Amino acid sequence: QVQLVESGGGLVQAGGSLRLSCATSGRTVSSYAGGWFRQAPGKEREFVAAISWSGGNTYYADSVKGRFTISRDNAKNTVYLQMNTLKPGDSAVYYCAADPDPRTVVAGSASYWGQGTQVTVSS
Repeated sequence: QVQLVESGGGLVQAGGSLRLSCATSGRTVSSYAGGWFRQAPGKEREFVAAISWSGGNTYYADSVKGRFTISRDNAKNTVYLQMNTLKPGDSAVYYCAADPDPRTVVAGSASYWGQGTQVTVSS
């Protein structure tokens, strides 16, 4: 079993930055791909970013390219999402996900999910 716990969400003004963390525990999660999704009220969950187990490959939604950076520290079993130049449209609950296959993460079908952390960007 794999457990994912997100942290780092909060309220920030437009143009500001936040860094989300996803701490993982359980099985050998360092060999899992990780990712971030978000869901705003009344909208479907959408893909934000993903990273391979080695960190050598990263994937981003077009809406966040150039502003968000996904990274990981396998020694700490943690995946990060650095969010810069935040916009009100980035407001959502952010969820981390993990799966052995990065394609499954990108597709939104990851085996493991966290409970989410709220990000609110004020204008």
